[in-house]
Formats: sequence, C-alpha cells, structure tokens
Amino acid sequence: MQSTPLVNTFKELRNQREHLKAQTLFSEYPDLHGFLQSLSALQPTAEREFLFVLDFLYIFGRKSEGTYNRFRNEIERWCLYCWQTRRKGIFDVNRSDIEAYVEFIWKPDKDCIGLSVQQRFKLQSGQFRSNEKWRPFVAKVPKSLHKKDLSSQANVDQYRPSQESLIASFTAISVLYQHAQMEEVCDKNFVPVVKKSCPYLIKEVQRKTPDTLSELQWEYVLGTTRELADEDEQFERNLFVIVCLKALYLRVSELSEHAKWRPTMSDFTKDNDGFWYLTVFGKGNKVRSVTVPEAFLEYLIRYRQYRGLPQLPSPDEDTSMLNKLRGSGNLTARQVRRIVEQSFDRAISALQKDGFQDDANHLMAATTHWLRHTGATEDAGSRPLKHLADELGHASSETTDKNYIQTNIKDRARSGAKRSI
Repeated sequence: MQSTPLVNTFKELRNQREHLKAQTLFSEYPDLHGFLQSLSALQPTAEREFLFVLDFLYIFGRKSEGTYNRFRNEIERWCLYCWQTRRKGIFDVNRSDIEAYVEFIWKPDKDCIGLSVQQRFKLQSGQFRSNEKWRPFVAKVPKSLHKKDLSSQANVDQYRPSQESLIASFTAISVLYQHAQMEEVCDKNFVPVVKKSCPYLIKEVQRKTPDTLSELQWEYVLGTTRELADEDEQFERNLFVIVCLKALYLRVSELSEHAKWRPTMSDFTKDNDGFWYLTVFGKGNKVRSVTVPEAFLEYLIRYRQYRGLPQLPSPDEDTSMLNKLRGSGNLTARQVRRIVEQSFDRAISALQKDGFQDDANHLMAATTHWLRHTGATEDAGSRPLKHLADELGHASSETTDKNYIQTNIKDRARSGAKRSI
C-alpha cells in the first residue's frame, strides 16, 4: 500500500474541500491529485468519497481539533486501504473487507510504519507537496530510550497497536458510516458486528492504576525546579506550570492558548467567603471551576511578582496566564510540555546523583499528563468522589472512581505484597 497523505490540517481543510469540488485540486495538491489519478477506474468513486470524508471531518472537527485529528488519522488509513488494497470504494465494502482491515492494522506492512510523527504536507512554492517521510502508522519510541540515547534501538518490527488505538479505529469508522447512513449515502454499517467478534480486543476486567509520580519523584521535581527558580527568576514560570498541572489537576490543553480559549489571570477569582477558584476551558468545550488550594497561592504570588504584577489577580485583569519570554500571548501546548520536560530532566539528574537510579529510570518515561494523575490520585483518599470528579472535568463520577479510587486494588495489593515464596 502506498503511504500517501490525504487530509491536511483542519486550518487548511476548508480550502482542500473547495479545490476538490472545483476540480482544481492539482493546483495546490499536485501529489494528492496524482495519487487519485493513479487509482484509474476507481478515481471517480474515490474523489466522490474523498469529498464526503472531507465534509464529514469538517463537521466533526469544528467542535474539537483533538477529535478531528483522531478521526482524520483513522479514516485516512481506511480510505487508503480500501482504495489500494481492496480496490473498492469505502461505501462498497462488506463485512469481510472490514475484518481483513482489522488484520492489516494489527500487523501493517513495514513500509507503512514510521518511527516518528511527520507532517503530511510541506508548502513549497505555493503548493502542498506530500511529505515522503509520512507514514500512516508510527511505532512509538519510548521516552526512556530517548533519555538514554538508545532511540536507535527502535524499529518498525516493534509496532503493535494499543487497545486504545484499536478502539479508536472502530469508533472513527463506525461514526463515519453512521453519518453516511443519515446522509443516505450508504445503508449498512458492519463495524459494530466486526468489533464484537474482533480477536484482538481485550475486555478489561479491571482498569490499571494511572501513571503517577511517586512521592519521592514529585519531591525531586518540585524541589529541583524551585532551586532553579531561586537561582534564576526565569524558571519561576517552570515552577508555576508544574504546580498548576499537579495541584489543580489540569490538562496541558487547559493551561495553554488555543483557538477557542486564552487563559488569563482573571480566570483566578475569589468568592465572598475568601475561597479561590480557577475557571478552566476543558474537553468537550466545557467550562468548569477548580478549587485553588491555599498552599497554591504561594506559587501564584511568586510567579506574579516575577512578572511585575500585584500579588493576586483582579477580576478584570487581562494579563496572559503563561507569558512568552519573547513576544506576546500565551504559551502553546508544545511549549508547556517542553517546560515540564526541563523540570523532569533536572529531577532525573538529581535522582541519579543521589543514588535513586530506579526512580530516575521510571521518571524518564513520565509525560506531562502524569502530573494531573499524581495530584488526583493523592487527593482521592481525602476528597469526596463527586468533588474530585467535578474538578477533574469528568462527566461521570464512575470515571473518577475507576481511574483514581480503586480501593479494592490497593487493598488486594497490601494483603498480597507480603506473601512468602
């Protein structure tokens, strides 16, 4: 199967749809146009289906760019597989075609797998040219290998889709066919039947505990970052970021700037009883209020003093939450992650120096999201479930219970840990 990208970013999606409708796709996407032509007799069908897919992604992508990216990845693979391997349109397939696709995504052709995420198109002389390094599948290289300079040991043979990835594939394709049924483009959706009998999906009897930092690891992350800030005030921003993510249970996207939300200092508010809150724009375009612990105010004051602001925010303050050292505006999600990585790297070095090699190795695998998990897991034993669920932004307390409470797992571990051999 030829690895050729089909769909650009959401920002460029509107233009891509208009070019395809006007039959002028070759003017801006010559390689994509050439690929569609290479399908020969299937070209008219593929172009018609491709336009439907672009419209579908536009409808679902308007609400959430994250949803757009997930759906685009899965449906792009499905189109490439149908058109090239099965030589069929995506609305002409039957159950056996979907079953064959499941086998394919479980073990894709090696030339369809890359070792790094690549952009799909590169803008050259006013045209979007397909990136030859892009692949539909990516073998994830563990962060710990990068930290140890062992990333060269990774290879495409190590690729295996996670359970989350398999479920995402079924979900995206099924939603596509549900939409097509409503639009009367097709009358059948075989995906739920195939999913039910999929041999690779594993039923979760119990959910594993979320990835968190140990008490020692968090102590080092916080302590070493605070030392950096004491030595160089520019690291006050690092200190503020890691404390926000951990103490307020924030996702990176909730602290960074994006098209629909610009976090400002006025998002911190105080009520008549003296309690502080942070207004957060979260997943699903939902706004929630997170209680700010009293201990957090010390770090908020430090950070604001570094920026030359009054100790605490005012209700009408339009100052950006996370300042860029150069330029104006808030930090992007990528920049926030880079800041957290700086703190993690510093803590890893300190742990290694003090002889805590196992803790250092474990921290090498940590991601920014572990800070949210760490804060929620620590507080799960002392806060009412409903309060924790609301502040995490979970639609159901059941999600919070499964992820963070899990008393039966902890009790079972305590009773089984001291068994003799």
